[in-house]
Amino acid sequence: MYDPNWKQKSAKEQKSFKKYLSKKPDRKAIRRLPEVHEEAFEKIDCLDCANCCKNHSPRFKMPDIKRIAKFVGMKEGAFIQTYLQLDSDNDYVLQSSPCTFLNDDNTCQIYEARPSDCARYPYTDEDVFLKRKNITLKNTQVCPAAYFVLNKMITN
Repeated sequence: MYDPNWKQKSAKEQKSFKKYLSKKPDRKAIRRLPEVHEEAFEKIDCLDCANCCKNHSPRFKMPDIKRIAKFVGMKEGAFIQTYLQLDSDNDYVLQSSPCTFLNDDNTCQIYEARPSDCARYPYTDEDVFLKRKNITLKNTQVCPAAYFVLNKMITN
């Protein structure tokens, strides 16, 4: 794992992260994201952490539900009833935490069919990483890669 103290450092850096994210991202910063993302994932192995799976639920959109239900051999309605609930934003999310599909070794039982939110998380190679301030700030406290990328964007 990249830095065992990343969580404490992220908590201390929230003010500077907020300040950086309050500015409109320029094209140069957005173009730099994929490179910094690659660097982060050369150092960080998601299987060492799985904080996202342990603490949050992705949104399950209908294409995700159809794909995953088929993958696990269930009808869509049964999948929804068994695993999902509607949240305050009217999005389908998991009924429980940690993720029902998270194995003890931090691997995912439905990895090949996982929701698009899971596949894209922590969004560090997408412009939304710099444009959606609240989500990014939250993610820097959950995900070491999100912390690494935002810290690197600010310091270099």
